[in-house]
Amino acid sequence: MALIPTTILTGFLGAGKTTLLNRILQEDHGMRIAVIENEFGQENIDNEILVQDSGEQIVEMNNGCICCTVRGDLIVALTGLAQKRDAGEIQFDRVVIETTGLANPGPVAQTFFVDEEVGAHYMLDAVVTVVDARHAMDQLDQHEEAQRQVGFADKLLLSKTDLVDADQLAALTARLKRINPRAPISSSDFGRAPIADVLDLKGFNLNDKLELDPDFLHTDQAHDDDHVHDEHCGHDHDHGHAHHDHHDHHHGHHSDDIAAFVFKSTRPFDTAKLDEFLGGLVNVYGPRMLRYKGVLLMKDADRKVVFQGVHQIMGSDLGAKWGENDVRGSKMVFIGKNLPKDIFISGLEQCLV
Repeated sequence: MALIPTTILTGFLGAGKTTLLNRILQEDHGMRIAVIENEFGQENIDNEILVQDSGEQIVEMNNGCICCTVRGDLIVALTGLAQKRDAGEIQFDRVVIETTGLANPGPVAQTFFVDEEVGAHYMLDAVVTVVDARHAMDQLDQHEEAQRQVGFADKLLLSKTDLVDADQLAALTARLKRINPRAPISSSDFGRAPIADVLDLKGFNLNDKLELDPDFLHTDQAHDDDHVHDEHCGHDHDHGHAHHDHHDHHHGHHSDDIAAFVFKSTRPFDTAKLDEFLGGLVNVYGPRMLRYKGVLLMKDADRKVVFQGVHQIMGSDLGAKWGENDVRGSKMVFIGKNLPKDIFISGLEQCLV
């Protein structure tokens, strides 16, 4: 039986996740979507839609979607839904999980790779993060969770863009791309985002494309001499202090602990060396590595090798054959918290043939 594609919808408090969800739950799109609301508080889905009786777990919408409110464990909720579906009690063909506004999407994403029961029924499609254009600059300054939600995303949806001017929007967009150059950005004002911007993004597919924002590649090379944080920066008590002020003349006085960098080379990797080095990186820095992905040129291999990971969980696969017109080479992106870029880059260089 085909796995059920699942989307994690995240975003900081008040970003507009619920508005977007309400639209998905009511719009006539012909899909049967189960929405798992993993939060309770001021911001949950409109009370008119949800039955107030706390014993009622699952509410069916008139467009065929179902809404399931979860007070407890996500794994229990997912497996329970799958069992009801297998028994023919409810029908749905995809799932959207809404996290709380302060949630770190990492553990939710990892659930799909570490829990066998969840992995037997569901496939993680993508993490979609709604960003409040009006308040995001302050939220990113003050809350590491907001940075994590951006760093984890496969897609960024900007809400409230009508409340900012073009310069503010450009500054925010540039900052988001520095944190996460692999997530396309589009807008979702008043919850109006095409379903195609939210579902079937295939963000966790091991494909041999690594789309990166081209501006980011350009600036990343220009900043190769940047100061790289040493180990003492990496402890979690160190929320959001500005410790790379030399950036500020470029970047308007906003420094982020979570950021991305890219490694590129046209020389092939030695397989054994690279395996050992990546294994070591994930052991040491895994908790601080949010998302990472690469398309690799390996010695004596006629096919691309694709790898990606979330924290300590890394997977790899053979991709397509190198084509005659392909520019052969490796391209890797790492998104994480205060990662020592120089250690990563010099170590990867030592794994080249």
